Amino acid sequence: MKTLLTENIKRNPEDRLYNLPCPIIGLTGGIATGKSTVSEKLSSEGFAVICADALVKEVYKSEATISHIKKYYPQVFTKESIDFKKLRELFFSDNNIQKDIEGLIYSQMPSAFIAAFHALKDPDVVIYDVPLLFEKGLHKLVDVKATVYCSQQEQVKRLIKRDSISEELANNIISKQMPIEEKRNSSDIVIDNSKEEADLASFLSLFK
Repeated sequence: MKTLLTENIKRNPEDRLYNLPCPIIGLTGGIATGKSTVSEKLSSEGFAVICADALVKEVYKSEATISHIKKYYPQVFTKESIDFKKLRELFFSDNNIQKDIEGLIYSQMPSAFIAAFHALKDPDVVIYDVPLLFEKGLHKLVDVKATVYCSQQEQVKRLIKRDSISEELANNIISKQMPIEEKRNSSDIVIDNSKEEADLASFLSLFK
């Protein structure tokens, strides 16, 4: 396994996300920039990756989450399972419900993250694949900020193709996110994924 160059270890454990003893690379991007593909490639090459979306899925399976949602939003259950289509519709229909569910999920993220970290068995560095790295202020708690990038025009094209949606809807979805150029300019490194295969040279330059 490659070792992170000393100059890229920028935080002490007490200043790091969840006080992790090893450095964290925060990996982010925008919708349809290919972040998940890059994350999977890095994982397949032996890097220790923790995926925020996977953690959220685990939190939704927890007894605390199921109990809370069943108590306050029983209409989103089909038999004994959460119907995520119904939950999504409810979530976006009411700001108070949105805040309640977000609070429920995010309150359990630290324990879910720590459990995932321990399962990695003392890695030298962790890559945290997290869509809302900047939006949630997590960029202040990682050692390196990395953005998987393609232009907004390319995002639109990919989103239309991927989800079979109109250009208008694709632009509307993208407009609700932090602009990819802003993420790019706020990052320590940029992984260019504008072509068929991501250019990992900038990422690999972090290591010796």
